[in-house]
Amino acid sequence: QVQLVESGGGLVQAGDSLRLSCAASGRTTSSYTMAWFRQAPGKEREFVAAIRTGGSTYYADSVKGRFTISRDNAKNTVYLQMNSLKPEDTAVYYCATTGGYTYARVETQYNYWGQGTQVTVSS
Repeated sequence: QVQLVESGGGLVQAGDSLRLSCAASGRTTSSYTMAWFRQAPGKEREFVAAIRTGGSTYYADSVKGRFTISRDNAKNTVYLQMNSLKPEDTAVYYCATTGGYTYARVETQYNYWGQGTQVTVSS
């Protein structure tokens, strides 16, 4: 089993930055694909970004150029640096892992999830 705990959310203004962290425990996740999803009120959960074991990264078009996903394998932690935040980025952000090398943009491929952290961007 893998346990994921997100942190770093909060209330910011449009144009500000935030860095989310996802600390994993239970297993070493260095060989796993890690991802961030988000769910805004009244909307389905959507893919934000993913990082594979070799360091390849993938982003949703809506965040490309503004968000950066990274990982520190020594700390078993994944990060999401969010710059130039917009009100439409407001959502609960979830960390997830497939538990393997598989990469996907659909949540059904991810077997382990954190509890989520709220990000609110005011205009």
